[in-house]
Amino acid sequence: MNHSPSNSDSIPTTKTNTAVPKPSKPRSRRRLVLAAILLGGSGVAAWALARERAPVVLHYEIVNEYPHDPQAFCQGLVFDNGFLYEGTGQYGKSSLRQVDLESGKVLHKINLNRRIFGEGITIFNGQIIQLTWKSHIGIVYDQETFTHKKQFPIEGQGWGITHDTQHLIVSDGSSTLRFLDPNTYQVVRKIPVSSQGRFVKDLNELEFIDGEIWANVWTTDVIARIDPQSGQVKSWINLSGLKPRAVRRNRDAVLNGIAYDADQQRIFVTGKNWPTLFEIRVAK
Repeated sequence: MNHSPSNSDSIPTTKTNTAVPKPSKPRSRRRLVLAAILLGGSGVAAWALARERAPVVLHYEIVNEYPHDPQAFCQGLVFDNGFLYEGTGQYGKSSLRQVDLESGKVLHKINLNRRIFGEGITIFNGQIIQLTWKSHIGIVYDQETFTHKKQFPIEGQGWGITHDTQHLIVSDGSSTLRFLDPNTYQVVRKIPVSSQGRFVKDLNELEFIDGEIWANVWTTDVIARIDPQSGQVKSWINLSGLKPRAVRRNRDAVLNGIAYDADQQRIFVTGKNWPTLFEIRVAK
């Protein structure tokens, strides 16, 4: 989701995702411990989960910094063939952009209908696919020209989208990821995402990196690295402290946006209305 609460649409505010680590006190290779109290004293189940080894919490180092349009309410980010592509949100401000990495200059841009709130994007077979938040449609564009080619229905809300070699992978703000046939856009399978037996909600912007699904968890400073077969969180990436000082008082300016340059194995992250895009290296 990740949307401005000034909008008339209702915004969920209650967070019950106790599986997500709190990154306020970074510690190198810190492991999460779920106390039995979080499980409501559930006897054998609590004992079993307490013995299960928690996913490692990984930290990062900044490799490079690049300018990013602070007016861009980032909902989706992709790197392809030397360029960044970005989908932005908010009613009346949603857009699709091609961006020069080094300068942050917008090279090509189209605006969405004012009644549409743009969400995540991905590029698959020469087409850009952009989700919408509550319009129940995905929009397909030609990658080169940004020409609108078609649209297709989506279940519920649209949040993030990425793909593996065979399927589009979509999030809707719940703990479930859906795998779609890229030709029919029909759901072919679903996976619940969990960590130590607890569902991980608010899965947002997605990126497929080296056989894993990386997901921003809305309003947090962490990224979940997810096994696409089991749905288990393999590790967390703690990005606390990355948010630029200029936007730290803006509660909507949360971390959101993951892009991967597969050729040079570069990882880029940014956030909503952030003035900076970061290239990071994850410490293992």
